[in-house]
Amino acid sequence: MRSQLPVHGDAAPWRDPRLSPTERAEALLPLMTLEEKIAQLVGVWVGADASGEGVAPHQSDMISELPPWNSLIEYGLGQLTRPFGTAPVDPVVGARSLAASQAQIVAASRFGIPAQVHEECLTGFAAWRATVYPTPLSWGASFDPDLVEAMADRIGRSMRAAGVHQGLAPVLDVTRDYRWGRVEETIGEDPYLVGTTGAAYVRGLEGAGIVATLKHFAGYSASRGGRNHAPVPMGRRELTDVILPPFEMALRLGGARSVMNSYAEIDGLPAAADEELLTGLLRDEWGFSGVVVADYFAVRFLETLHRVAADAADAARLALRAGIDVELPTVDAFGAPLVEAVRHGDVDEALIDRALRRVLIQKIEVGLLDEDWQVLPDDVANLRLDDEVSQDVAVRLARESVVLLRNSGVLPLAVGSRVALIGPVADDPMAMLGCYSFPNHVGIHHSEHGLGLEIPSLRDELARRVPLLSHEPGCAITGEDTAGIPAAVAAAAAADVCVLAVGDRAGMFGRGTSGEGCDAVDLRLPGVQADLVRAVLATGTPVVLVLMTGRPYALGPEVDTAAAVVQAFFLGQLGGQALAEVLTGAVNPSGRLPVSVPRDAGGLPSTYLAPPLGRRTQVSSVDPTPAYPFGHGLSYTTFEWSDATVVGAADETPAAWPVDGEARVRITVTNTGDRAGTEVVQLYLHDPVAQTTRPVVRLVGYTRLPLAPGEAAHVTFGVPADLASFCGLSGRRIVEPGDVELRFGRSSGDVAATLPLRLTGVERQVGHHRDLLTSVRVEPLVAVPHPA
Repeated sequence: MRSQLPVHGDAAPWRDPRLSPTERAEALLPLMTLEEKIAQLVGVWVGADASGEGVAPHQSDMISELPPWNSLIEYGLGQLTRPFGTAPVDPVVGARSLAASQAQIVAASRFGIPAQVHEECLTGFAAWRATVYPTPLSWGASFDPDLVEAMADRIGRSMRAAGVHQGLAPVLDVTRDYRWGRVEETIGEDPYLVGTTGAAYVRGLEGAGIVATLKHFAGYSASRGGRNHAPVPMGRRELTDVILPPFEMALRLGGARSVMNSYAEIDGLPAAADEELLTGLLRDEWGFSGVVVADYFAVRFLETLHRVAADAADAARLALRAGIDVELPTVDAFGAPLVEAVRHGDVDEALIDRALRRVLIQKIEVGLLDEDWQVLPDDVANLRLDDEVSQDVAVRLARESVVLLRNSGVLPLAVGSRVALIGPVADDPMAMLGCYSFPNHVGIHHSEHGLGLEIPSLRDELARRVPLLSHEPGCAITGEDTAGIPAAVAAAAAADVCVLAVGDRAGMFGRGTSGEGCDAVDLRLPGVQADLVRAVLATGTPVVLVLMTGRPYALGPEVDTAAAVVQAFFLGQLGGQALAEVLTGAVNPSGRLPVSVPRDAGGLPSTYLAPPLGRRTQVSSVDPTPAYPFGHGLSYTTFEWSDATVVGAADETPAAWPVDGEARVRITVTNTGDRAGTEVVQLYLHDPVAQTTRPVVRLVGYTRLPLAPGEAAHVTFGVPADLASFCGLSGRRIVEPGDVELRFGRSSGDVAATLPLRLTGVERQVGHHRDLLTSVRVEPLVAVPHPA
């Protein structure tokens, strides 16, 4: 039995700020009973919904009647799960309610330890009336890590002001199969783009004082058939070269303090039970010292779904041994089953202490054991989660992420044109929002509260800019009803130009066409939207096809007759404005594809990171060449690329590049058009001969380059040889000597210049502390005369 006497106070060493967090945790840990220790390793989701309309997989199966609140907090509490993100609650009321709960938790604990509070924050703080930003695919399309960092800073500030300590983001899964429903949550199909962008998000969130949680570690996005939770058929090299680098970058370059396990199993071993992954690699090799939290119900899934545990206690044992420290979302296997398992000697209490030590250190780091910790944040009466600064960041990111795929000259829309706006997503505010936005994730179950935000549709915003605008939906996003297509065809035929907006509706577990659990059997547009596209294209009216989707869709040969094609990946609450600005020319598009757009709906989903036999060959009738490749995107102005060179190289060709050195390459880019625009300069590595098969090209550097008409700039990339490393025959990451090329590209499929180099020296093994980033230097040049 524990002592009923409280042992917190001014003299408690675990509250002494002169001691390190580790010293403070070590002073507290031995004083705690087994029940008090384990209470710190669980969350409680008091608002969980067992109706089956939940926001987590198998939620209705896993949530049973919880004990009374006083019993739940009797020994303290590790985490509070989503007090703002479970149901609509006024931000001020929510903050006061959270503070009341924290006060009760502190009072119930002998040591006065508050709970750590976590929330989802992938497209913004997942709370009612909080700013909804573009989805991660849009972050990737922007190729702008600095703006993503600014967004994450705004998200973190709003969470901190509400009393939240931890955010469950970013998602660092690299897109491997476009059919997977969670593609919208990924940043893209290239590990360098995902890693640099994800690290920027982490810096923004952590800089605002919120613990960033990297997910899903690791391999989740490579499931067989693109099916959620399906087994992952992946070898060591794909894991090493494609899946793991973004997590390394976010830890080393971002400073993330938490990691969440993947639901996936790789080669028959679920990540939640993988000691080699969660401890051997993450902690022993990479040196991670933060907290590993379980994805929701992942511990019990070891028993119920994966069938590698006999019961809840066995699942808890496997998860703890592997390296999971905290069970989320609510107390289950780490509750009474774990207490009994330790009492009976089935689980070593040293595993409890190991996890507890990490949890206490993190709570100390975020200030929860400081004497001046406040149960209620300052100025809570003025708490506002959607302000002008946040909206400005949201709309700028949305503008930068719109990708112009094709343009025959119809865009920007001519002033005075009669425009027919057709399509099921044209007048749907929800078509702007991703699966993890609060209105889609939670608010859809509470329609009586409204969206909580102003979310203009594309129709709303285009009507403000185009006086002669007509509208017909044509069809629904899903379903087989084609009755509205004739009216849409008539409207298009009567117009000078047609803007045809088709796409997705994000949802959860089959309630949408994109989102968690909303996987696709093929890459055709949902419902009868393809029929609508064909019918409208057949009118002969110039068609601007606008895709508002959570994944890339194969558009078929008919799309080649479209006058223009625009891709947008769930642009957030101000996405309608951003799209309308691009269509009318107020904004010059500068987004680039973070995923390829496939040509065939039924072909093998394949990203651009393919070796030679993964490309078009003479030995297969299936051509996987995309309609638009990774990195592709057009502008309303034109750019000339010239004078590519290896800086400082002698006259020899190929230029020497030491296996432990840096290659510096430079190109000049000039805006040769008549308006300001932003080019995205991309650098790719090609390794023609290696000891294992390699992708034909892969991204190793990029930068956004804004230029006025006639303006030019030198862009210099400094590429460490470590970025040429890969998993060799030995299973270790190596830099292999030999001939390579660095290719300046407008996209992965449009090479502007090729520079041959030779990696010189002996084969070199590199590890986690290798160089991860290519440096970028931009030198503006004197503007060249612009032709009248």
